[in-house]
Amino acid sequence: IMAGVWFLARSVRKTADTRLKKSMDDPLLAGFLANLLRLFILITGLLLALRILGFGGITTSILAGAGISAFVIGFALRDIGENFLAGILMAFKRPFRVGDFIETGNPPNTVKGRVVSLNIRVTQLKTPDGKDVYIPNANIIKTPLFNYTVDGFLRLDFTVSLPAGQDYSSIIAEMQGAVKMVDGVLTTNRIPGVRISGIASGRPEARVSFWIDTSTTTRKEESIKSDVILAVQRIVENYTIKQ
Repeated sequence: IMAGVWFLARSVRKTADTRLKKSMDDPLLAGFLANLLRLFILITGLLLALRILGFGGITTSILAGAGISAFVIGFALRDIGENFLAGILMAFKRPFRVGDFIETGNPPNTVKGRVVSLNIRVTQLKTPDGKDVYIPNANIIKTPLFNYTVDGFLRLDFTVSLPAGQDYSSIIAEMQGAVKMVDGVLTTNRIPGVRISGIASGRPEARVSFWIDTSTTTRKEESIKSDVILAVQRIVENYTIKQ
């Protein structure tokens, strides 16, 4: 009986997931509701199976003692229940969507990645190095969360050491021009910036920052950043040779 209920729940979940994703603008919410429906079918099927097998008294006792058992089970499985409730909250009101690049956790123990799915207990992220990370929903609710693509725009930056004794205004201008030439870097509303950020070992350091539009570009941010770093490094090397 339970095998049949399990297959039924699985089939209903797949059908509901497909239809909800077609009719809704939010695939995360659609997937979460489909999983919730599957869980409801499994619990209902278990209670019906107990009644059919002649354990109706057990079913009645389960329902009658739901208040006490809820307290006991809730205390024993409070982490699971906490993640479940957090999942419900995030399904209907959350600060990210599928594909958003987010960072969550308490520094320095944070996790960065793109949102893949929201399940009953966990949220799945794909990190820049290809790892699949499953974060308990309660952790996301209780810790700081940074969404780098809530409006589609993502800023990236890095620091580079400059050769000593050079015309830094010229170096900065050349760097800014080189960054603008990289495919995927925004050059209109959000222009690249290069500025002196400090001094290390007697040499000035420049911070290079630029923006990309994650909703339109087909390139990964890591690939764009790599090209920008190479373009900037070539300029640094040219001025180093001139010394």
